[in-house]
Amino acid sequence: MPRQASWTGRPPSFSWSVRVYYEDTDLGGVVYYANYLKFLERARTEWLRALGFEQTGLATVDNVMFVVRSISMDFLKPARFDDELEVTVELVETGASRIVVAQRVRRGAEALVTARVEIACVNTVSFRPVRIPGPVIARIRNKK
Repeated sequence: MPRQASWTGRPPSFSWSVRVYYEDTDLGGVVYYANYLKFLERARTEWLRALGFEQTGLATVDNVMFVVRSISMDFLKPARFDDELEVTVELVETGASRIVVAQRVRRGAEALVTARVEIACVNTVSFRPVRIPGPVIARIRNKK
């Protein structure tokens, strides 16, 4: 099934669909907890792509990349093999060199995981925090 991305919700949030494969599950047939981190990461990548920014382009042209500075997650209910999940990204706040987003993993209307992720913009060589490029922050803030 093709993965689809869309802007939904109020305030506007980004939504990305993912199917749970056997490789995502543990012996009990539920999604292994660490795999939710992958789902969240992929949704943030697709969020940036939907905004018009490829991470490889940011790295090669602007010499910046986004790294997770901190994350807190609440695991509410398990997802299982073959579930179709929706992973959302919602802007919470921005700063000169950081973005905070709220993310959710849902199965239909049922919330499975919630997360708050702080992302830092860093230089690709020094890994020191740098300002988020103007076009990126303008586009992100415009979608809030």
